Amino acid sequence: MSDESAPDLAVRKVKSAVRTVELLEYLAARHDDPARLREISDALEMPRSSAHALLRTLVAQGWVRSDPTGTLYAIGIRALLVGTSYLDSDPYLPLITPFLDDLRQDLDETFHLGRLDGTDVVYLATRESKQYTRTASRVGRRLPAYATALGKSLLAERFGVDRDQHVSAGLAPLTAKTIVDRAALDADLDTVRVRGYATDDEENTLGVRCFAVALRYGTPPQDAISASIPVSRLTPDREREIIDALCTMGDKVSRVVRPLANGDKWFAS
Repeated sequence: MSDESAPDLAVRKVKSAVRTVELLEYLAARHDDPARLREISDALEMPRSSAHALLRTLVAQGWVRSDPTGTLYAIGIRALLVGTSYLDSDPYLPLITPFLDDLRQDLDETFHLGRLDGTDVVYLATRESKQYTRTASRVGRRLPAYATALGKSLLAERFGVDRDQHVSAGLAPLTAKTIVDRAALDADLDTVRVRGYATDDEENTLGVRCFAVALRYGTPPQDAISASIPVSRLTPDREREIIDALCTMGDKVSRVVRPLANGDKWFAS
């Protein structure tokens, strides 16, 4: 093989890896809605023959599963193993989740821990209210940062190009109340930074209002905690109680985790 062809081969290998990741992320985003080969090929702008060969490889390795006819594809169990490995190896979760337990115990609402990842927030831990039961876990769920209280609390800590990198180019509405104007979003984030907490008013889920605070054990913060409350039972007094508890707990978490985070190679400030 000539030296001239080596860079081209390296590029082809990277492109193949990117396609694999894009395919897995596409299937993961569909949750319990399996996809057909044509849908995958069209969505990823990938030749059908290439998509089929890649799917067969991933099915054989357990990263993708197919139905008995081989026409429907969904995310496989290997993805779960990698996801749980990430959670198991995260040094912050064991320190933060007891605080979520305390919040749920004291207030009996649903509380979350989320981390900023690109333009999204990923839910790392959830403590559900005992007042109602959900059939699906939020852990691993990914939502646009601009449409969540978790995300907005973290975006408010960033400025200029740093903020731009974490805001989608097009602000698509998740509900009729989602902020889709960039100037309005920036104004909202300025308010968040001044008052010390973020809100989303049914901006990603109708009937639910959320409040969040950034956890300032890194600079800028990567993680945040939030509370989700049905608007049907949210009063001004309850809102103030939730916000005060989140702000107090956010300060406690930051003090506990900061010594570890200051020496962390992943989130060094």
